[in-house]
Amino acid sequence: MLVAPARVPATRRLAATLYGYAFLTDLVLLYPLYVLLFADTGLSVGEISSLFVLWAVAGIVLEVPSGVWADAVSRRLLLCLAPLLAAGGFALWVLLPSYPAFAVGFLLWGAGGALRSGALEALVFTELERLDATDRYARLIGRTRTVEVLGAVGSGVLAGPVFALGGYLAVGAASVATCLLAAAVAARFPEHRPPPVAPLPGAAPDGPRAGAAPGEGPDDDAPGWLDSLRLGLREVRADRRVRAAVLLVAAVTAIWGGLDEYTGLLAADTGMAEVGVPLLLLLVWAGMTVGGLLAPLGERLSHRGYAGLLVFAAGATAAGALLRHPAGFLLLAAAFAAFQLATVLADVRLQARMAGPARATVTSMAGMATDLTVVAFYGGYGLLAGAVGNPAAFAVAVLPYLLVALWLLTGRA
Repeated sequence: MLVAPARVPATRRLAATLYGYAFLTDLVLLYPLYVLLFADTGLSVGEISSLFVLWAVAGIVLEVPSGVWADAVSRRLLLCLAPLLAAGGFALWVLLPSYPAFAVGFLLWGAGGALRSGALEALVFTELERLDATDRYARLIGRTRTVEVLGAVGSGVLAGPVFALGGYLAVGAASVATCLLAAAVAARFPEHRPPPVAPLPGAAPDGPRAGAAPGEGPDDDAPGWLDSLRLGLREVRADRRVRAAVLLVAAVTAIWGGLDEYTGLLAADTGMAEVGVPLLLLLVWAGMTVGGLLAPLGERLSHRGYAGLLVFAAGATAAGALLRHPAGFLLLAAAFAAFQLATVLADVRLQARMAGPARATVTSMAGMATDLTVVAFYGGYGLLAGAVGNPAAFAVAVLPYLLVALWLLTGRA
């Protein structure tokens, strides 16, 4: 599908804003150092782990309510608020380093992530739909995932020099600054609401919302908070294809997303010296970057091809981990490229199958399912790795992807 010339500037503006927001959101210099900050403050491993649990729980609890809020009020507003909450948490960490401050910071960070999740994808797809350019969604989201990885890499590169200049206070200040910039960039997102829908039976119509510019912002007849929740739940229940797409997002994203947190431990198990571990991780990040860029080509995959992609990714992960050698990270990089591509394609499938106005709500349901699966994965991986070691745990952890591939081949996904 060709985009009309008059609409090309609009798609370019959307893309530029999206990439800038994604880069700044992940360019947080505290990322590589916050665990060290906790340890230097005197926290035990158990206390640090409890902070991670708080972080995960905050995201899970707020995931769907934030998606409903985005559909009922403004997706752009939530994208502006998300980095501001994170900025408040990071400021607390460096100004009042203590367990209570770290806990509140994680709650704010988790809340910010929940606000962003669902709202971003829904806003981008809705704007492309308005421009008759939904065929560009995979390209935009794929590149966005790549830009996020580049932002994380940039934080790793800059964190050391900034820390050397001013310690945790300087790193925290830089992190707050990038969050504030991300909020400013988010304010540039265009937002046109979907066409009005008839209110649900028994629901009172909402009145006009203050501050909405003509042609932009929440529609006067957009569903309210409770209607958005009902519409999202109804779409998932009534449409088997949407329900399958929600489950596919969680099934594809959760395991490799959890494994990513343990790649450093796997690298250490290869015998590589500590100074070389970041180089191995760069290979993995490079793979993820390539996977995001391949999204337009990946859209051509059939169900069989998508299933094959998951089987390849699982096999390469297991082989690379069991090799127990730095060279195995070449296979791991290829596997994570495939997983990143599969994740983008799962999101594309979900957005394409939705038809109702509660797009952010349904996307947040997929996010909550993913978060719940990740939490379960963390618990299972900890037990498994403690018993058989990281290489074997990596190999066993990817076995569920074979079941997902089989599910795809049955045509039920």
